[in-house]
Amino acid sequence: MPSCSRLFWSIIICSVIAGCDSRPQFRSTDITGASYGKTLELTDHTGKPRRLEDFRGKAVVLFFGFTHCPDVCPTTLAEVAAAVKTLGAEAERVQVLFVTLDPERDTEQVIGDYVRAFDPRFVALRGDAAATQRVAKDFKIYYEKRKQGETYTIDHSSQSYVMDAQGRLRLLVRHERIGQDLAADLRMLLREAP
Repeated sequence: MPSCSRLFWSIIICSVIAGCDSRPQFRSTDITGASYGKTLELTDHTGKPRRLEDFRGKAVVLFFGFTHCPDVCPTTLAEVAAAVKTLGAEAERVQVLFVTLDPERDTEQVIGDYVRAFDPRFVALRGDAAATQRVAKDFKIYYEKRKQGETYTIDHSSQSYVMDAQGRLRLLVRHERIGQDLAADLRMLLREAP
């Protein structure tokens, strides 16, 4: 019987250790400790230079897109707005940032009007082509300008990122999961905040 006893205690100890894991169990992909997504230096839709550090103290939802995007961008921003709204008063502790990948067409006025249509608290960010490329590279965002008739479109990655109040990159949220996962994940992050 000693081997049964050893097996019993092994199971108990493993269960206790697994149950004591104090890390949050996010619905989105937990990328805490990622080596990328550390810097962002762009201008907001009011002309003010912005850095990630400006938003410390709030959870940040970061999405890259463009205003002429026909589907993913408006859907994502609408779902992010709905998720933030469900937080009630806690929504004041969340900042949504939209980074344009189309600085050629997305002027400060254009991106400001665009994001405010979803929520007046959202902040739109833009830079010149070089700054846009640097930020996209740092956050591992693919984007490519493609000719479409007389104009062009931009193919791009569609994930959103979430940073905690200390400015650490924590979550990667797939665009098709924002409606189901973002609000719960934000609540969990906000409970962690000092």
